[in-house]
Amino acid sequence: MAQALAQLDPQQTPGEQLAQLIAAGQDQLPLPVRGATLQRWQCLALAAQHDLALVKLYEGHTDALAILAELDGPSRPGAAWGVWCAESPDAAVVLRHKGAGEQVISGRKQWCSGAAALSHALVSCKDADGGRHLAAVALRGPGVTITDEGWHAVGMAATGSVDVVFDDAPAIPVGDTGAYLSRPGFWYGGAGIAACWYGAAQALAAYLHAAARGPMQPDPHRLAHLGEVDVALGAAAALLHATAASIDRSPGAYAGRMAMRARLAAEAAANQVLTHVTRALGAGPLCRDARFARLAADLPVFLRQSHAERDLATLGSLLTQQEEAPWAL
Repeated sequence: MAQALAQLDPQQTPGEQLAQLIAAGQDQLPLPVRGATLQRWQCLALAAQHDLALVKLYEGHTDALAILAELDGPSRPGAAWGVWCAESPDAAVVLRHKGAGEQVISGRKQWCSGAAALSHALVSCKDADGGRHLAAVALRGPGVTITDEGWHAVGMAATGSVDVVFDDAPAIPVGDTGAYLSRPGFWYGGAGIAACWYGAAQALAAYLHAAARGPMQPDPHRLAHLGEVDVALGAAAALLHATAASIDRSPGAYAGRMAMRARLAAEAAANQVLTHVTRALGAGPLCRDARFARLAADLPVFLRQSHAERDLATLGSLLTQQEEAPWAL
């Protein structure tokens, strides 16, 4: 994976880079709970270290492949997939039967990362009775309009996360009603996002590590920041290792609590690293290093995939259901 990332053309868009990785077979990651979940997450972390806009598309594509494998969805060799399952009260997508066995979706879907660059997407939708579904859609087919609307942030701008409008677009339901959320793999994929956040934090930390090892006399404040970074990343890495091992030991088991804990720990570590690295290095790299500046702008936006205090509250609620506190060594 590292070699494939090094060979990417930096002048290419994230969508073009994703296509190159797919052509090289670098999207064929080990599926979760098959004994190599950590290896899967290490690949995601490497892609995040390379570029957050790229990993946003790469993680979505590889997650789609895992979902399709788990729910026995349609195979489209060479396709570039997105997973568009964010829900908004301002926009909805409806699945309906059109006749002769054909099913279509209609409505507006927000937060569609990579829409202009992808060939297919897994789209969350509802039927007339409110049942939740996941549908596979060919984005170059009829009834699909990719807009240029819905994204104003500077961070993660290169992902092209725009609104997509569906108007009786042919769709293939994937899995049974409610399967997307109820399947065990939902949490495996959710924990994989933590590996992306961790990889981005690693990339930032590498700048501080290099500066601290520079030829100038060591700055004690800079060294203290480096120590804080090491503690944060070391703890997050240990938890990601333990979470991956636990998932592999118990395939099919509910992984919500451990996935939320891993996500929240990785988010906290990434925020700490961003704070300490920028305080230690000052304005220089933020203003004069394009890669560093882009990473520092992208990461806070990417981290907002976390549900923050809502996930903390959910995790706390799950903990209260256990008679004994779960923190014994």
